[in-house]
Amino acid sequence: MSDASPPIQPVSPPPPPAPPPGLNLRLVLHIVYGLYAIGFITGGMGWLAAVVLCYVKKGDAAGTVYSSHFEWVLRTFWWSVLWFAVSALLALILIGWVGVFVTLVWVLYRVIKGWLTLAEGRSIGAMV
Repeated sequence: MSDASPPIQPVSPPPPPAPPPGLNLRLVLHIVYGLYAIGFITGGMGWLAAVVLCYVKKGDAAGTVYSSHFEWVLRTFWWSVLWFAVSALLALILIGWVGVFVTLVWVLYRVIKGWLTLAEGRSIGAMV
């Protein structure tokens, strides 16, 4: 009889966890910001599509860095609706057009800031 022991097999590390099923949240947010940008050309129709997509996917982002982006987009939408409505009322006395312009610039700023922050892989920060 031989005292030869079987060869030692190297231990391999466990495989990485499988990505969750469904769309990648980062991709979804790029689509959302893209729809928002297209909304400037389509008269706001892209904004509506972006908001619907945000509400559908918002729950999947809970506890992730992307959660703040969903909130950022939704707050941008609802605040812009408010300020467009106020500006429309003020347009009856011809001063509302300034409000419309300021609101459009504000929305553009928030879309650019959010999209650049997403590209860097960071949360959006303060919910202003």
